[in-house]
Amino acid sequence: MPVRRPGTSLLPLPHTRARLALAAVAALLAALSLALPARAAGTPARGSAYMGMGVLAHDGQAGTPVPGDATQTEGVDVSSHQGNVAWSTLWGSGVKWAYVKATEGTYYTNPYFAQQYNGSYNVGMIRGAYHFATPDTTSGATQANYFVDHGGGWSRDGKTLPGALDIEWNPYGASCYGKSQSAMVTWIRDFLNQYRARTGRDAVIYTATSWWKECTGNYSGFGSTNPLWVARYASSVGELPAGWSYYTMWQYTSSGPTVGDHDKFNGAYDRVQALALG
Repeated sequence: MPVRRPGTSLLPLPHTRARLALAAVAALLAALSLALPARAAGTPARGSAYMGMGVLAHDGQAGTPVPGDATQTEGVDVSSHQGNVAWSTLWGSGVKWAYVKATEGTYYTNPYFAQQYNGSYNVGMIRGAYHFATPDTTSGATQANYFVDHGGGWSRDGKTLPGALDIEWNPYGASCYGKSQSAMVTWIRDFLNQYRARTGRDAVIYTATSWWKECTGNYSGFGSTNPLWVARYASSVGELPAGWSYYTMWQYTSSGPTVGDHDKFNGAYDRVQALALG
């Protein structure tokens, strides 16, 4: 036990307290860094992923669909990369629906979500929210809860689409997030089941056929319940993942006007309304 000299204090000196505080901060930062997989040199920062981020690199681009198909309805998807979106311009160009990135993993929320989600609604669009999945960080059910708690819910107002699970190439590491095909299917199922338990709706699955084959073994078990949003930058939608005989939405380009990511809903506007109503 330290002996206190007359006129002295047992409290640490100011410079000692500063060192202790810095050490505590360093320990906290180290603990936080262990909560996520290590970031390799040259990989993007966590939270920066967006729908279709890996499509060009993995599947390439082969044209765009012929415009003016009356049986399809134009849409867009946005994330923080678009910032404050000119929704009135998009509405005037014929865009009738939109999806907005709400969350990623359990560590990120889109800082532009309110402007994008409410702004699209306010100009008359039917809109929904999407979650960028990171199956290597937390469980599917945990991420579904995070999504619902941060903008990914649903209401039967006729203007809100069910949430979408964006499950695609890992921008931060191995394409399949270090999971076996069966483990990936289990992760996706856990997310979908929890989302339905929280909202009463079956989430939309956004993916690319080549990723689905590689990382789930072309699993066919979700086609009867979950609408498919397929990514392919080409003049036709091409082969679909197993289990789906048709697509509900198709992301066909990342270089559209005003907002790059453009999509086709496989049906006229009343079918978009029907999906929103459930």
